[in-house]
Amino acid sequence: MRPTTLDDYIGQQHLVGEGAVLRRMIDGGKLSSFILWGPPGVGKTTLATIIAHQLKTPFYTLSAVTSGVKEVREVIEKARQSRFFDAPSPILFIDEIHRFSKSQQDSLLGAVEQGVVTLVGATTENPSFEVIRPLLSRCQVYVLKSLEADDLMRLVHRVIEKDIELSKRKFDLQETSALMRYSGGDARKLLNILELVYEAAPREGDVVINDKIVAERLQQNPLAYDKDGEMHYDIISAFIKSIRGSDPDGAIYWLARMIEGGEDPAFIARRLVISASEDIGLANPNALLLANAAFDAVMKIGWPEGRIPLAEATVYLATSPKSNSSYMAINEALQRVKQSGNQPVPLHLRNAPTELMEQLGYHEGYKYAHDYEGHFVEQQYLPDALKRERFWHAQPNAQEDKMKERMVRCWGEKYNS
Repeated sequence: MRPTTLDDYIGQQHLVGEGAVLRRMIDGGKLSSFILWGPPGVGKTTLATIIAHQLKTPFYTLSAVTSGVKEVREVIEKARQSRFFDAPSPILFIDEIHRFSKSQQDSLLGAVEQGVVTLVGATTENPSFEVIRPLLSRCQVYVLKSLEADDLMRLVHRVIEKDIELSKRKFDLQETSALMRYSGGDARKLLNILELVYEAAPREGDVVINDKIVAERLQQNPLAYDKDGEMHYDIISAFIKSIRGSDPDGAIYWLARMIEGGEDPAFIARRLVISASEDIGLANPNALLLANAAFDAVMKIGWPEGRIPLAEATVYLATSPKSNSSYMAINEALQRVKQSGNQPVPLHLRNAPTELMEQLGYHEGYKYAHDYEGHFVEQQYLPDALKRERFWHAQPNAQEDKMKERMVRCWGEKYNS
């Protein structure tokens, strides 16, 4: 059922629709190297073969799973020998290019640079992380999207009308929401589900498709989740941003996605501890205690009960007041350290464990705060070159308002802004 023309190609209209970038490139007969990045089953390989077919160009295929540097060089040499003077460069299609090692990717650079081949790569992983910079700079990256429900329904009708086996039977599409949901925007998965339903249907009468039948055939919905890939980072990002944005429903949803996808509970717990420090901070110092307690609890009790303290910490952090004043303060201080270099510690702040150090003025003039009223006495704690610097700025919340009031009482105008 793989289409052979762009007119039959389903989805990705932002790339192959009328006037879109790849359509213009193909219609003009001038193809430059590019990488197709998108989830499984959205038509990356199909699009590459259609392009080669329409341009009537020699087409070589390598799989990053089974090919090494030797195979890459052999294909490049074949492409070099098959190229005519004014003919377009042969297309070299590399599936799962993210699995190529650095040396394998390096072996492509010269051929792509010289136009010996036009490289078309396909990957489910973010090319920014998986493709070396020199190769990435020679290629355009085009992002493919999961197929929409309308695209999937077009595919369903095409298959049941044109497939050699399925077209012999009449299909009764009573309900399709489960079919769409379990497919998850993946055309390959959709075809597999249709095949399962067809194979399990009675040999006589219509092939009935409804939500109940689809659910029974599949038993469960294996969620798409790659613990080492792009989705891993996307979902943890959505999780943290939901907590930061004080949306407990969003945070719990993304937590559930990670749990169902088999994410390492220690990874989730670590991110909660970081969020408690970075996003809640001094607005509610108890958040760090609770996040740390959740981490400890998960390590002690494991799954499936560990989901409960993780959920408790997630909701608590999402509903807490927010402040990043400590996070901003340390970042500003680190930046200042890089700019100002190794400033000497003021003599009065240095210990004097030896007689020589005492003679040199170490510790001289230091005021012990507990000897003074309110356990505070004004003195210089920053290096001389930075003594007027200020890094921590209170943010408007009940906890930090109290902190700021005390700092104003101690230091006066310095903290009154």
